[in-house]
This record gives sequence, C-alpha cells and structure tokens, in this order.
Amino acid sequence: MSVLIAGSVALDDLKTPFGEKKNILGGSAVHASVSASFFTPVDLVGVVGKDFPKEHIDFLESRRIGLDGLKITDGKTFHWDGYYEFDMNEAHTIKTDLNVLADFDPVLNDRQKNSDFVFLANLTPGTQLNIISQLKKPKLIMADTMNFWIEHSRQQLIEVVKKTDIMLLNESEARQLMGTPNLITAAKELIKLGAKCVIIKKGEHGALLFTKTLHFSAPSFPQENLTDPTGAGDSFAGGVIGYLAKSDDLSDLNIKRAVIIGSVMASFNVEDFSLDRLRRLSEREITERYEMIRKYSIFDCLP
Repeated sequence: MSVLIAGSVALDDLKTPFGEKKNILGGSAVHASVSASFFTPVDLVGVVGKDFPKEHIDFLESRRIGLDGLKITDGKTFHWDGYYEFDMNEAHTIKTDLNVLADFDPVLNDRQKNSDFVFLANLTPGTQLNIISQLKKPKLIMADTMNFWIEHSRQQLIEVVKKTDIMLLNESEARQLMGTPNLITAAKELIKLGAKCVIIKKGEHGALLFTKTLHFSAPSFPQENLTDPTGAGDSFAGGVIGYLAKSDDLSDLNIKRAVIIGSVMASFNVEDFSLDRLRRLSEREITERYEMIRKYSIFDCLP
C-alpha cells in the first residue's frame, strides 16, 4: 500500500565536524519519503519555490515518490542554516527562512484523500489538522511535532494527538507536552488523550514504544560512522510508516518490527550528508542491519 507523507521540503546549509555543505536537499517530508520508499510507493505533499533544483525532482521521482502533491510556487524554498558540534545530538540553528512554507495550505486530490497510511511530518498543528480533515478512511495516521509548536500551538497539537493513531516525539517534546519529567507517564497521558500508540525517539539510545498493553524499548544500531544527523528522526518515521504500509499489519508484534526498521533507516541516514547514504542504500543492507540489531538485543533467561 502507498503512503501519504506531508511535511517540509528544504534546501539546507549545514556544517558538522566532518564537513560543510551548501544548498543541499533536506526537509522532513523528503527524509521520511525517501526512507519509506524502500518499502512502498509514496505520495509526497509539500511546497517548494521556483529555486528548487530539477535534479532533486528527478531523484525523488526515481524513488517511487509521487509528486502530484508537491506545489511549486513563486518565491524561495524553505531554508535552514545550522551546524553541529561534537555532541551530534543537538542541532544549532543559525537561521530559518520559512519562505513559501509560511503560506502552505495543502489541498489533497481524490487519490490522496483515500490514502490508507498517512504520516504528518513536522508542520504546524493547524496544517496537520487541515490534512486530517480531508482524509476519508485512513487505516493509520502517524504524526510528528516539535518544541516550537508545543510552546506556541499546544491546544491545536492536543487536537492532533486526539486524531492520531501513532504519536511520534523525542524525549524533550514528550516531557514538555505532557508537563512531566517521566517518559512513561508522558506516554500514558498521550494515550489517554486518544493516541493508540506513542513512540518516543531517544536518538543514539534508540526508541521507546507504548500502547495500552505494550512497553517496548528498541535499541539503536551502535553507530561508528556518524557524519550528519539531520533528518535522522524523519528517516526513522519513514521506515516505520513504510514498513507498516508494506506489511499491512498493525499488530503489536509488527509495530515492534517497524520501530526496529525505523532505527535501521535512521542509522544509514546519519552516515553521510543529506540523502547521500540513502541514495546508494540497498535492500540487502537494510535486512543485514536489522538482523545485526536483533542479535545485539537477544539475551537468555536466568537459570
């Protein structure tokens, strides 16, 4: 089954301890869509300016990513300028220019309205609610957010949670949104609001998965080759939603598999700048790394 992914499409300027790049392809929808495309066809919904290079359009189309929902409008593409120091868990923003993203008001076509699997990447909660209102009968909606929306659009974000099957947050976002230092408490409160499942991303330390009946701690791949963590969380999300759409199985056991797939995709994403590692990634490498994580995590019962 195909996946509908809505979010930002960006041109980034980026500096890490391992190099510096200008005007590279980025954005939450891009990282998530490319990751998901390894498992299922994708419909991308986003907006870019007239400055968006055709080579990026060609690359996305080569990955089975439908671009009927990518609006090209007058103005400049969303732009992020930032850097990482040796603590690669924290991005430092120099400048963010919303540009054409500031007026993004997506209108879905009939095929997109009938999407079964939907990922709402980092957008304003109002835009996420607008997209949800256009959907017919989705099997699964997964949504992401960020600290800025928690601070400035909390009530709308709560409405998103109520309409979402899987809520995806990082540690600080979960604590901030639910007003508690305890991640387990935060997850339980999100489920009380209406989310059927909560995934809390912990970066290099893996992820936590919660439902009403399940608590799963997913390990991360022990990463030695870390070049650029930008988009890792979105690649994680793309892996999760892409695998769930491919398998069409929403059991607890399969959602656990999907979270590990997400960790696998994020682990490849960070090994090079922009989407460069995913450009040369093979399905065999994905399977091999999944098995490596599985073997790392097996331990025996006490005698």
